[in-house]
Amino acid sequence: MNDQESIFDGLLEAGDASQWAFGTDFEDPLAGVDTTVPDGVDHVGLALYCLMLGDDALIMSQRLSEWCSRAPDLEEDIALANIALDLLGQARLLLARAAAADPGVVPALPAGSPVPAEDALAFFREADQFHNVRLAEVPNGDFAHAVVRLLLFSAARLALLERLRGSRDAVLAAVAAKGVKEVAYHRDWAGRWFLTLAQGTQESHRRLVNALDELWPLKPELVSAHPLEVSLAEAGVGVDPASFGDEVDAVLDQVFAVSGVERPDRPPLPGVGGRTGRHGLHTEALGLLLAEMQVVARAHPEGRW
Repeated sequence: MNDQESIFDGLLEAGDASQWAFGTDFEDPLAGVDTTVPDGVDHVGLALYCLMLGDDALIMSQRLSEWCSRAPDLEEDIALANIALDLLGQARLLLARAAAADPGVVPALPAGSPVPAEDALAFFREADQFHNVRLAEVPNGDFAHAVVRLLLFSAARLALLERLRGSRDAVLAAVAAKGVKEVAYHRDWAGRWFLTLAQGTQESHRRLVNALDELWPLKPELVSAHPLEVSLAEAGVGVDPASFGDEVDAVLDQVFAVSGVERPDRPPLPGVGGRTGRHGLHTEALGLLLAEMQVVARAHPEGRW
């Protein structure tokens, strides 16, 4: 068994920072973990950065979860659910880290509400308070659409997490150390299915190319830097997405080459006044997604689950 076959292997490896991404109990995901904000780092900025990365994982997880019972076969149904669960775990840790860095980001709830901070951030924010990239939120299409979206997303996220392992923030470094093992599998799964669909039938090839054309305009946002990402990268805490843009392109070009698919020539989807998902500017799809995802929690803010 290698270290990508069991998420618990990291707990047994001395000196492996990923073990800290589990915390020490199931009530508080960061229990026992040093959440001290590194010297010279603004706690408000660190919290917002954690929301960016956590929202990417949360919204992508929600879209993948919608495939449960709808995938082409049972094995892929389980694979997509497991990938969604991996990302949900990353989201929980990152949202908890955001709340620990700056409790002010957590929405106010009725007195006595048992909702933990990471759940409050997931279920009690409005769409314009989310900071995920727009690629994660657009509605699902067919299976080819899911494959292309995950390939683009995981190629960029793996490059980010590999660099984030060196973060001065102990929590971010641990989350990244654990996440690299997960997202490496996500990218591999998507790449293999991209090749399969590209070289399958004329219909599977057509659907794959259509999905690539549709989603390609959202790809630049994955490697575009928000000013906060740049400043935290300079502080040794975050990662500037622009620093791995060429690496992501090289990975995608390799997949395109072996699949016999041409790189799309589509312009980026523009924002408004330079604002995109990172700034809280989203497509209409995010509001609809949140309405479904949040309805039960908002109806019972004092409920215990």
